[in-house]
Amino acid sequence: MTTTARKLRFGAFMSVPSCHPTGWRHPEAVPETDLSPKLLLHMARTAERGLLDCMFFQDSVAIPGSTAVYGGQPFRVKSGRQAHIEPMTAIAAIGAITRNLGLISTCTTSYNEPYNVARRFLTIDHISGGRAGWNLVTSQAEDEAVNFGRDQHFEHGIRYERASEFHDVVVGLWDTWEDDAFLRDKATGQWFDYDKMHILNHKGEYFNVRGPLNVARSPQGRPVVAQAGSSDVGMELAARTADLIFTAQDTIPEGRAFRDSIRRRMEKHGRRPDEIRVFPGIQPIVGRTMAEAEEKYQELRALVDDGVGIAAVARLAGGVDIFSMDPDGPLPPLKPSNAARARQDRIIAMGKRGMTIRDIGRVLAMSQTHRVIWGTPQSIADDLTEWLEQGAADGFNLLFAHYPRPLEEWVDMVIPELQRRGMFRTEYESTTFRGNLGVPIPPNRFAKNRVSVAVSVAASNG
Repeated sequence: MTTTARKLRFGAFMSVPSCHPTGWRHPEAVPETDLSPKLLLHMARTAERGLLDCMFFQDSVAIPGSTAVYGGQPFRVKSGRQAHIEPMTAIAAIGAITRNLGLISTCTTSYNEPYNVARRFLTIDHISGGRAGWNLVTSQAEDEAVNFGRDQHFEHGIRYERASEFHDVVVGLWDTWEDDAFLRDKATGQWFDYDKMHILNHKGEYFNVRGPLNVARSPQGRPVVAQAGSSDVGMELAARTADLIFTAQDTIPEGRAFRDSIRRRMEKHGRRPDEIRVFPGIQPIVGRTMAEAEEKYQELRALVDDGVGIAAVARLAGGVDIFSMDPDGPLPPLKPSNAARARQDRIIAMGKRGMTIRDIGRVLAMSQTHRVIWGTPQSIADDLTEWLEQGAADGFNLLFAHYPRPLEEWVDMVIPELQRRGMFRTEYESTTFRGNLGVPIPPNRFAKNRVSVAVSVAASNG
C-alpha cells in the first residue's frame, strides 16, 4: 500500500464514435454513440459510477479534411468522428441526470463570441450545480474557417492572441455578479444589490464587450477552464488561464518536464502550483491477463487504416504533398503547420527517430499520438502510480478505442484495483467540479478589489 497523499484523477475523453479513428469497426464497438443521446447518457452514468472527475468532449465545427484536395482530387474521409451531437448541449443534458461528474465541452475561441460562450457555460454550470467546464481551444481544423465567412484559418499566433483576450472577456463576464448580489427581498422590493453588479467595459484588440452578463455567479465560483495547447504559446496561455491541462507525453521524464515547465510559467502570472491539474492522454487497453491485453492490442492495431493515418500526417504537413511520397520512406522536412503546431512537433520527432510516413500515420490512426498502454489492472495501476509519484502527471485523460465497453472495463476492473491501493477516491469529495478536481475557487475580481480598497482606506484612517 502506497503512503503517498496524492491520488490519481481521471477524465473520460469523448471523441465519438471512437478515439481510435477506425475503432468503431471493432466487433464490440457501438458506432451509434456519435448521435445517440441514450448511449451518451449510459456512458455518463458509467463514468460517474467509476467516480471519474469528468467527461471531456472533443468538438469541431467542420468535418476535418472535408476541404482537402490531394493529387488534384478531393480527399474522401474514411475515419469516424464526422458527425456528432454538439457537446455544449449534450453536457447540459448529462448534467440533469448526474450528480457529481464534471462536464467539459470544447468550444473554439476562433469562431464564437465571448458573451455567448460566457452565458451558455454559466447556464450549464447552474443546471448542473457547479460542474461545467470549458475546453478553450483555438481550432485545429482549418476546414472550420469556410463555415464562418473566412477564406482561410486565422494564423497560429493570432489565434492564440485572440484566445487570450477571449478568455479574459469570458471570465470578466463571469465575475459580473458577486456571490451575495441577489437579495430577492419581498418586503423592500429590492431584487439585487446594485453595488454588487459590475460592468466589464472591455475594449481590446479583438473584442469590445460592455456587459454586464445576465446570469448569476457560478455555484463553483466560475466554470473550470481546460486547455490543450502544448506549443510554446499554448503552454503560456494554459499557465495563465487553465485549471486543467490536457496534454500528450510518452515517458515520465517528458511528462515531468512538461509539468515543471507549466509550473515555472505559472509563477510569472502569480499563480500557485496547486491551481492547475495536468492530465496526459492515454489510450488504455485492459485485459484480465497480459496475454488477453496483448491480444486486444493487436486486434486494435489490425484495425488501423493506413489511408486514414497517412491523411492525418498530410493534415499536419504544412502544405507538403505527403501523398506524392513513398509511404515507406522518411518523413520529409515540413513547413510550419497552421493547424496543430504541437502535434506537428511530435510527428517530426517521430521522423527523427527513423519512423517512416506509414509508421507515423499508424500512430496517428491508433491514438492521435497519445500513449497506448495495455495490460492487467495491476500492471496499469503500477504504471499510472509511477507517473503520479514521479511528478509527471496529476491524472490522465482516457481515450478509449471505442465505446462503451472499454469505459466499462476501466470502471469495473482498473478503478477497484486503484481503490484497493489507496490511489483513487472511494467517494466524491464534493458536488462541484472544482471541489472534486481540487483546484481553488478564483475570487471575484470586483469583490476582491472592493475589499482591498476598504482595507487601504481603513489603514489610512488608522
